[in-house]
This record gives sequence, structure tokens and C-alpha cells, in this order.
Amino acid sequence: MEQNPNAPLNIEISEEIAEGAYANLAIITHSNAEFVIDFVNVMPGTPKSKVKSRVILTPMHAKRFMKALVENVERYEEANGPIGDISPVEIPLNFGGPTAQA
Repeated sequence: MEQNPNAPLNIEISEEIAEGAYANLAIITHSNAEFVIDFVNVMPGTPKSKVKSRVILTPMHAKRFMKALVENVERYEEANGPIGDISPVEIPLNFGGPTAQA
């Protein structure tokens, strides 16, 4: 049975997920098969932070996500003005896995 591509998509969200999780850092890694985005809440003066959410995407969906995010940032800036740049954040090279060795 074929689905109608123009039919509305019914998406449900649980109360727990609807509350969301605040993140002020995203760490992106990838392999040939997937992109992994870890969302982290880093608190000033705290030496340790935890990943609040992890999203795993195929390369095609990662590119679609990137395009959608760019479009939404552009719309936001049209309505609210430019978003200021932030200073770079240094992430340890061993985040989320073993330390690389030669």
C-alpha cells in the first residue's frame, strides 16, 4: 500500500520530551555512515559537563538538517536582527571516546 506524500504527518511528543533539555554546546562527530550530535550544557566554573541529548543522523538527513537550520537562522535574523558571533570553545580531543594514538 502506497502512502500519499501530500498527506499530513501525525507527530506525537511525550511530556518529558516536550520539556526539552537546555544545551549551550553541540559537539559533532561523524563516520562514513552517520553524524552524531551531542548536546551539552556547560556551566561556567564547572570542570565537568554531561551530554544532555544525542542525535544520530544519516549523512543525507544531516545535510537536510543543516539547510533547515540555516533557513531558520536567516528568518530569525530578518525578524530580530543579527545574532552576534561567540568566541570559540576548545573541546578536548578525547571527548566521548578513547584518546587517539599513532
